[in-house]
Amino acid sequence: MRVSMDNVTCKPTPSGRASLLHASKPVLPVRCRSARLRTLAAAAVDTKQQSRLAFVDLQPPDPILGVSEAFKRDTNDLKLNLGVGAYRTEDLKPYVLNVVKKAEKIMIDSEENKEYLPIQGLEAFNKATADLLLGQGHAATKENRVATLQSLSGTGSLRVAAEFIAKFLPGKTVYLSNPTWGNHKNIFADAGVEWKWYRYYEPKTVGLDFEGMMEDLRGAPEGSVVILHGCAHNPTGIDPTREQWEQMADLCIEKNHLPFFDVAYQGFASGSLDDDAWAPRYFASRGMEIIVAQSYSKNLGLYAERVGAINFVLSDAEAAKRVMSQLKRIARALYSNPPVHGARIASIVVSRPELFKEWNEEMEYMSGRIKQVRQDLNGHLTKINGDRDWSFILNQVGMFSFTGLNKEQCKVMTDKHHIYMTSDGRISLAGLPSSKAEYLAKAIDDCVRNH
Repeated sequence: MRVSMDNVTCKPTPSGRASLLHASKPVLPVRCRSARLRTLAAAAVDTKQQSRLAFVDLQPPDPILGVSEAFKRDTNDLKLNLGVGAYRTEDLKPYVLNVVKKAEKIMIDSEENKEYLPIQGLEAFNKATADLLLGQGHAATKENRVATLQSLSGTGSLRVAAEFIAKFLPGKTVYLSNPTWGNHKNIFADAGVEWKWYRYYEPKTVGLDFEGMMEDLRGAPEGSVVILHGCAHNPTGIDPTREQWEQMADLCIEKNHLPFFDVAYQGFASGSLDDDAWAPRYFASRGMEIIVAQSYSKNLGLYAERVGAINFVLSDAEAAKRVMSQLKRIARALYSNPPVHGARIASIVVSRPELFKEWNEEMEYMSGRIKQVRQDLNGHLTKINGDRDWSFILNQVGMFSFTGLNKEQCKVMTDKHHIYMTSDGRISLAGLPSSKAEYLAKAIDDCVRNH
């Protein structure tokens, strides 16, 4: 009699022999069971030859962080990393601000604990960051019309707001400047929020296409959400004038648009923390409701601490209370609680007059070095190729310069000259020492003339 191996088990008899016992299943000798187990094991191995997630697409490297990865692999002594917007000293070393060191010493001496923060973050930080944004004693903060939630730097703050927009402003389109920081698109798209471009950059002048921007925002549906870079526009370094900001505010009021400021570089445009907050403060002074995402990665050098906030400046305290409750709900699901270390540093620096004064001085020093590099680069380019107008380098502000180089020329910059930059032509002057400005100028000139 043939017995199928798929429905049998083995059971030894008192004599030590295996017999077939017909209970629920037939029984096979032990050697049969061993063979079956070997067959099953082989089948299991076969099923693991390909993962169940083998269909997942391979995502290309991040266009900014991927630059740093490629830079590290390059062994050429001339290499320059001008891709990531992180401040470096003249010796290309990361810079830890003196006020940060002093604030950390204060924290150590006070023996702060490491307990969870509330979902909305450190109370002292939220107050300090609203004051930094709007100015101390602003009516909106006095009247409890500002909902401030500490979040994971600028990126996390934007993501919380994107989730809020998806949930409470369904169907609203977010308008992004063309170009903008590359992650803006991912943040809103992943939250399920539709986004569209508005014109911003004019290639012919390497400047602002103000007329095109105004035309696009005037044509946007009423009540759209408009992402505005508070200062030091990323990636172009091209900011509107104050008169242009005023016209933009008029248009937002006319169209009932919701201005959403991304303030990632406060202090790096002019060297003044107050002057660089002019645009959101002006919009708030016009009685407009605004959203503002803030980051302390650049201006306090707290890159790895992930310190930032999302602010809703609203018309009444009841609305702010309701919005805060929903921001907390969103944050709870995303990451539960924000980190405390960097928030304590920021709150100490902003709230203590002597440290705030010193911070302003350090901001002037950092922005001053970048301004000097701009002048050096412009001077070398003008000397090497005086037939072209390089004044746009001086007219742009902040960490970045939009060179006007195309994608192919950017590839030459990397492959031939070992200069790493994003493919849109943006370079981070915060990562350029004056000693390498001439080398960069010659490389740019080569690409412009020959490629």
